[in-house]
Amino acid sequence: MKHGPKRIAAITMARNDEFFLNRWISYYGEQLGEENLYVYLDGLDQKLPRRRGRANITKMPHRDQAVQQGDKTRILMLSDLAKKLFADGYDIVIGCDCDEFLIVDPALNMTLAEYLSAKKIHTSLSGLGLDVGMDLKTETPLDETMPFLAQRKYALLSTRYTKPVVLARPATWGSGFHSVKGRNFHIDKNLYLLHFGGVDLDMIKNKIGDRNPSWARHLKKRARTIDIITRARCRRMPVWAARMMQRVLRPVYDWNKPAMLGLRWVTTLPPRFEETGI
Repeated sequence: MKHGPKRIAAITMARNDEFFLNRWISYYGEQLGEENLYVYLDGLDQKLPRRRGRANITKMPHRDQAVQQGDKTRILMLSDLAKKLFADGYDIVIGCDCDEFLIVDPALNMTLAEYLSAKKIHTSLSGLGLDVGMDLKTETPLDETMPFLAQRKYALLSTRYTKPVVLARPATWGSGFHSVKGRNFHIDKNLYLLHFGGVDLDMIKNKIGDRNPSWARHLKKRARTIDIITRARCRRMPVWAARMMQRVLRPVYDWNKPAMLGLRWVTTLPPRFEETGI
């Protein structure tokens, strides 16, 4: 059965994050077409990203808010943007932070647009979260001119980044894209959401320097991924088992998010993931 291509948009919001935003535009632009990317820049003082191409970029007035309140403000803005894009004729909207990259398993030899166009999605879809981090024992500081996955080999199998970032109809995301309000959670077997906030320790330290206290605490959490990966005795925990666990388990306080019993499993990324060019 053949499926026609669907109109797919990707949206994000960023502040003082041109490094990741340039890579976000490059990746999703190649997968979906730059003209289908929509970026909110948080602050009228923000400079346009160097690799913006044909991406649709809007500067928004900045509000100096603590992390939690800021997350709520941003996700409502992005949910409203997604609803507008659906009204404008898009079939699917992908929403994520600019350091997050949704990939199809390269073994399928399909682009993200091809794969999602062939999927029947009721409301939302998630990839398995892979929090890619630096191993301080074996990996050197990031070379910003090279792909991430040519330099980083390990990831924490993280429920925090198993997010329903794919919407197939208007809905409202929870803060940070971690849930869809009033909707269940569906993890696709061939999709992965790679998060790179912990890709380099020096980068985290530099970012902490220019943030208010609540944001500094938030950034320090990213360094925990580096610590977990560096200390891990086993770095070959099975991806399929983590996916199965997250499909079945839910926190008692939050039924539409995945759970993993607090386990901190580290896995080695398959070499074929380098084919994504990320």
